[in-house]
Amino acid sequence: MPKRRDIVKMSEEEIWKFIESQKTIQVATINKDGTPHVMPLWFAIDDGRVVLETFTKSQKIVNLERDARISVLFEDGDEYNDLKGVSIRGTAQLVQEHEEVHRLHMAVLVRNQPEVPVDLLEKATASMVAKKTAIVIQPERFVTWDHSKLAGVY
Repeated sequence: MPKRRDIVKMSEEEIWKFIESQKTIQVATINKDGTPHVMPLWFAIDDGRVVLETFTKSQKIVNLERDARISVLFEDGDEYNDLKGVSIRGTAQLVQEHEEVHRLHMAVLVRNQPEVPVDLLEKATASMVAKKTAIVIQPERFVTWDHSKLAGVY
């Protein structure tokens, strides 16, 4: 009989389909004292990579400048048999080059605010990009689960 862990594990195709279906992820970095700093962020997928953007002076960036290790969590479901999730452990690549930050910031905004005209998003991004840093996650380990694959058997 297959192990429960093997049953609920997602395929690579299922992983990216699930990630695309999400809007907000939990982002964990490491504080100076070693404790986790966890915050929600919007994200985008850029060339098969999860990308984030935030203010350069944020605690997330301060932490990542000191220690580039990062974990993110995508999760969904209200009942046990509906729980799905993808956890990624990896290294954060910090992007501070103005044009690239602008491009990645736009990707996050367009993905998460499709109702806002692109020209308005361009203006907003242009006024904020000097204060922003983009984060590209270099994944090292994926942990996944899709309890719907258990078909109600626990």
